[in-house]
Amino acid sequence: MRDGKRRFGTGRNLTLRDGDVLVLEASPEALDEFRVGQNLETSESANAVAEAIGDGVSFIEMVVPENARIVGKTAESVGLAWRQRTTLMGIARRGTRITKRLRKTVVQPGDILLLLAPSDSADDVVSWLGGLTLADRGLTVTNDSKTWAAIGLFAVAVIAASLGIVYLPIALGIVAVAYVLLKILPLSEIYDHIEWPVVVLLGSMIPLGAALDSSGGTELIAGALVNLTEGMPAWAILTVLMIVTMTMSDVLNNTATAIVAAPVGITMAQSLGVSPDPFLMAVAVAASAAFLTPIGHKNNTLILGPGGYSFGDYWRMGLPLEIIVIAVSIPTILVVWPL
Repeated sequence: MRDGKRRFGTGRNLTLRDGDVLVLEASPEALDEFRVGQNLETSESANAVAEAIGDGVSFIEMVVPENARIVGKTAESVGLAWRQRTTLMGIARRGTRITKRLRKTVVQPGDILLLLAPSDSADDVVSWLGGLTLADRGLTVTNDSKTWAAIGLFAVAVIAASLGIVYLPIALGIVAVAYVLLKILPLSEIYDHIEWPVVVLLGSMIPLGAALDSSGGTELIAGALVNLTEGMPAWAILTVLMIVTMTMSDVLNNTATAIVAAPVGITMAQSLGVSPDPFLMAVAVAASAAFLTPIGHKNNTLILGPGGYSFGDYWRMGLPLEIIVIAVSIPTILVVWPL
């Protein structure tokens, strides 16, 4: 690239000039070796990335989640070079090759960025951008020397709640406080590791589920399902309930689906005059089997970009999985939690 214009072709006989920008395609290791061997600089301002050139640099591959700082922006607009002494070396976008200047390319959710950053601040760069590294950065939430203490505290809380000694939310709250007091979990990182979208989702969906129940919506849905399955055996009724719950979970969050579907299962059991236990377990299993779409669970969404998948890729594997889940769950539930 010369004077802001891309010169296509092999350039075999082209004499390079001071200020030319070379666009190369190579592995990260070969690219850095070529740059250092030829005494080249990256395309950003030399002063801004002076500390990110030569020894002490690291290549970082990170995936861009939907809520990252850099989403909808370019590396130039966020000041990646002068703020973090980091250079954007490449973008992978679902198998699409990015051909224009990288620093002026708008980053999208699901993109994989290749960054050249100082080794001593590589972790901070990823955190600042709001990305998720594809390699192990050595970050741990807990102190490795206190791993068994953390496991022991959590196990005690679960056992105490299982025996009815203390209410589960209270037990887990005590564990969280103990983690902070024992410095297992740094106090400064608590808020960073809370899944706030999940908290907000639960805060909004629990009242919605209660409103659906109090307004008669739950009885209406349950009545429709009971009428639909009238005269069918118990396993067929549970199968219909699981299919409906799975369908909801493929669109809604699995937790929200369980909040809405659980009262429906209880009402169906009461209408049939049987135990609600198998119906609730069917809801629990089905709500966790969101395999048909990339939006049913955050794990599905997370691999969408790095895997280069499309929306239609999920049902091809998800549909057989959901059929297997139903085939295994129905007889198991009826044996362990009889009607």
